[in-house]
Amino acid sequence: MNVFEKRGNDLRKLSVLILFGGISPEHEVSLRSAESVLNQIDHDKYNIFPVGITKEGDWILFGGRDYSMLPAGTWQSYEGNRRATLSPVHGQGLLSFENDCVVRERIDVVFPVLHGAGGEDGAIQGLLEIAGLPYVGPHIAASAACMDKCMTKLVADKAGVRQAKWHLVTRAAYEHNADAVAHQVEQQFAYPVFVKPAGTGSSVGVSKVRSREELFQALETALQYDRKVLVEEFIDGQEVECAVLGNDTPVASVCGEIDAGADFYDYEAKYVSDSSQLYIPARIDEAVAEEVRETAVRIYEAMGCCGLSRVDFFVTRDGQVVFNEINTIPGFTSISMYPKLFAASGIPYGELIDQLLALAMESRS
Repeated sequence: MNVFEKRGNDLRKLSVLILFGGISPEHEVSLRSAESVLNQIDHDKYNIFPVGITKEGDWILFGGRDYSMLPAGTWQSYEGNRRATLSPVHGQGLLSFENDCVVRERIDVVFPVLHGAGGEDGAIQGLLEIAGLPYVGPHIAASAACMDKCMTKLVADKAGVRQAKWHLVTRAAYEHNADAVAHQVEQQFAYPVFVKPAGTGSSVGVSKVRSREELFQALETALQYDRKVLVEEFIDGQEVECAVLGNDTPVASVCGEIDAGADFYDYEAKYVSDSSQLYIPARIDEAVAEEVRETAVRIYEAMGCCGLSRVDFFVTRDGQVVFNEINTIPGFTSISMYPKLFAASGIPYGELIDQLLALAMESRS
């Protein structure tokens, strides 16, 4: 097999590998995010290599320029595609396969537009570290800790951040004695409660529960996605989000608010229906907004993040700020809160991508 190093790209430009898709239940969300990133990134400034990971784990170098094919699900069958892989050997970069030849592409920085397991949990970050490639977003330990809601809760507790009361349920405990698990939950909380898999995003596997019967159903659903599940008290308040950007000196965006228009901000409300409404800035007092921003940065630093994250809160009727979750690769779709919050803070989408790539390069220097 022959190996060729492709020389057709402008060597004066940064070569950016954009990863999308992935094996997680959030595959489709990633396709929508990547479509927006690929449409907004400056193709005159960078050499772009869009590589999709199928649900089966195959890597494909997408040869098209019509990025609407990603969310449409037709990108995999594009005629100009090539099978690809990322070499773990320093300096090898992206390898793609054409007939009996291997084509090697220089890669300077990677933007993993991957949500959920395999993309946001430290796994892809580990591969990129081994390959010696800078990448957008938090590094291995922070990515893994932020993806695990239990670990995040423990760090938030240690940092003295107010959050919802919670209880851990494991698959082993539930399978051993489901009634005992339900009793423990009911001893700690009044209904309604929320049930969440420990390691998913985009509200995948999340349920709002009002009775023991619903609790059993919700636990069985959540345990399909993770062996650890959180049961959380219900917080009656506005859902407020804050975007954070930076490495050693992170900055927080203006705050945004989500009115789900549904029982809660679930997967359908986020990506399918048009029932939800976003308010930027959030409809909260400036003093409360400042507390949200300060707490977002405190959580970001406590978790060891760099690059970016979106931090989610509840603001109660009496103005208490309650930490909910942190997302290290937040949605980048055309309607996603992270790019909208920084656009409202004076950093438009294209410039935001430039800054994220620069921060990735800086974090490796």
